[in-house]
Amino acid sequence: MTQASPDTPLTLTLGALQQWHAALQCALVHSESPDALQHLAAALGHLVAVESMMISLESQGQAPQLLYQQGIPLVHRDAVLGRYFAAGYLLDPFCLAVQGGLAEGFYHLQDIAPDNFFDSDYYKTYYLGTGCSEDSYYIADLCDGRKLSLSLFQGRSGTHLSPQQIDLLRAVEPVVRELLGRYARHNLEPGKVSLEHGSLQAAFDSFGCEVLTDREREVAHMILRGHSVKSTALELGISPETVRMHRKNLYLKLGINSQSELFARFIDWLRQA
Repeated sequence: MTQASPDTPLTLTLGALQQWHAALQCALVHSESPDALQHLAAALGHLVAVESMMISLESQGQAPQLLYQQGIPLVHRDAVLGRYFAAGYLLDPFCLAVQGGLAEGFYHLQDIAPDNFFDSDYYKTYYLGTGCSEDSYYIADLCDGRKLSLSLFQGRSGTHLSPQQIDLLRAVEPVVRELLGRYARHNLEPGKVSLEHGSLQAAFDSFGCEVLTDREREVAHMILRGHSVKSTALELGISPETVRMHRKNLYLKLGINSQSELFARFIDWLRQA
């Protein structure tokens, strides 16, 4: 595939286009088989050089369930596949958007992340800390209310997807959703309630409940998710000055002085859940 600069149109060589069509045909042929996700990932790899992918089942009120991954380095798998699915997803902007009713489609991380997310400790830990700096997502609705998400990770090599590459991925969204839907209809059982997630979600909701007021806990959650003072004020319908007051009070009550300490305290809280 040819690599275009951000200011020039993205084109595929004839050979790259033939490879994409051949891989897409293979993915369609295997779309109802157990290895359908592997073929879908391979087809996308012929379209755009993506470093790693992860396909998950997203269910309302439950932890995401990993179905397939490709290209995640062994050194980072514990962080990405262990810590993330154990608790880290609770602060992930994409998971939060899905739980909030995000419509099916294609999204780039910048489309849905809070305004201060890229300065948050969560981003530094779960993205930069694992060699990833950006993420894109396909999301497909399933007939039983669940969703399939396909995440595309980039940044480990220092390269980023150009706007044209992102547009190309967005353009094939309908066929990606169709392939995800075919796989789900023939390979996924009806959803089941996750009791483990229920206790983890309760721990998240009750973080700081012994010393913080309800509003202070709401502000703490917004900070942890990567919202700025201005964004928090808009989301909660209060003034920025009130947000700063709540932030100051919750820091005092928790005996901390920074967002980094708040994040560390929150992670310790989840580990004890």
